[in-house]
Amino acid sequence: MKTTTVTVHTGHRECVVDLTASAAQFVADSGDGLLSVFVPHATAGLAILELGSGSDADLLAALAELLPADDRWRHAHGSRGHGRSHVLPALIPPSLTVPVLAGRLALGTWQSIALVDLNVDNPDRTVRLSLMAG
Repeated sequence: MKTTTVTVHTGHRECVVDLTASAAQFVADSGDGLLSVFVPHATAGLAILELGSGSDADLLAALAELLPADDRWRHAHGSRGHGRSHVLPALIPPSLTVPVLAGRLALGTWQSIALVDLNVDNPDRTVRLSLMAG
């Protein structure tokens, strides 16, 4: 199995970060297989969705309504509403799998691989890419 890590600087803001180019570069010239993408953090998740055209902002807005940054959370340390970041991986999981065909991600036309991070207390994330050859 081929594997690597990518460091993503998310800063101190809620964000959706496109990982598609990094994943495509990792699988280039690899043949067929399955790409596993995993974020080893308790407060971040991964999604496949259309990015740009407002979709990433819509996702953050929906998460703000579903998981408000207020004082309702029992897990309460760090910034206000930090506990919601610990609930996020139950809704947006920390891993996903993408088929790879002839060294290319088999994503749909508008699909991208995205890191979703609501945790403003952790400015850097690690993402593990692992390719199981077919």
